[in-house]
Amino acid sequence: MGGASVTLETDGGGRRWARLAGEWRLRALAPDFAALDAELAAHGRDATLGWDLRGIASLDSVGAMMLWRAWGGRLPESLQTRDELGAVFARIEAAARQKEDGPGRAPPWEWVAALGRLGLGLLRHLADFTALVGQLALDALHVARRPAEGPWRETSANLYKSGVRAMPVTALVGFLIGIVLSYLSALQLKNFGADIFIVNILGMGIIRELGPVLVAVLVAGRSGSAMTAQLGVMRVTEEIDALATMGVSRSLRLVFPKVAALALAMPLLVLWTSAIALIGGMVSAQVQLDISYGFFIETLPKVVPVANLYIALVKGVVFGILVALVACHFGLLVRPNTESLSSNTTASVVTAITVVILVDAVFAIATRKIGMPL
Repeated sequence: MGGASVTLETDGGGRRWARLAGEWRLRALAPDFAALDAELAAHGRDATLGWDLRGIASLDSVGAMMLWRAWGGRLPESLQTRDELGAVFARIEAAARQKEDGPGRAPPWEWVAALGRLGLGLLRHLADFTALVGQLALDALHVARRPAEGPWRETSANLYKSGVRAMPVTALVGFLIGIVLSYLSALQLKNFGADIFIVNILGMGIIRELGPVLVAVLVAGRSGSAMTAQLGVMRVTEEIDALATMGVSRSLRLVFPKVAALALAMPLLVLWTSAIALIGGMVSAQVQLDISYGFFIETLPKVVPVANLYIALVKGVVFGILVALVACHFGLLVRPNTESLSSNTTASVVTAITVVILVDAVFAIATRKIGMPL
């Protein structure tokens, strides 16, 4: 079959037809593309001209678009073609109609589908997270039965990175928070002559609430993101698949050490940060209200029952486990591309902070009658 050709003929009824034949593909059209395109454009301006495409041997997207432009972006009124060729132009017509409608226009019930996709995605996350928690429980039982096989070096390394190296930033933030809280409280207490109650405000606020939540937020942003990024990079470089090939449990060697390390480090960081925050509040109270350090230290145990310290420590353990689990969950979800790595790291931090705040609200409701001074 030769190259593409266009022939003008008149049928018995006096109607003029443009009969196309040959190969309407890029390779056959390339030598005479400009001349053929101009000829088609001239024929396309004749609205009474009919088009007969039955002689076309083969047609690709280049030839189809060439004819579509000659027809002015619409099918001609008189068109004779085969079914397979008609399907090509039907797809072009549908794409053109969709472009005219605009990409931003959506069906009126699109929000229902979007809500359904969001719900299904949440269910998948919950299912994967539950499976991760179950596997972690099995790993904990395995380590309890065979302590010699526990990943103690990995746990020690994570404890150092997540705990010891987080002490400077938590101390700085805690000290500044203590100063700010004490300063703002002093401004109000002066108006009522209730200066000594600043010890109550700082003690209850920092030990029971601010200390654990502040540490959890800082650890989620610092250590949680690092854990997600580490597992994500291992996923991108296929190190996790290599561990599975060698028969090494990824949960025991990668997830368990991180969860165990944060479960140990978080309550200690809570103690550390709360103490530094109280020191900052004590300094500010002495400057603003002339409350001596001795009075502050002597009054603090009287107005803040020790049960609040126990609640803070329990919060630290729970928050540490949750932050590590969320970080590992999103790290294992990373696909082998950089976009997935960045999006899952961001989702890890946001989800961890949200979970911490929600669980803290549950703690507040469950312990509302515990540790409150008479």
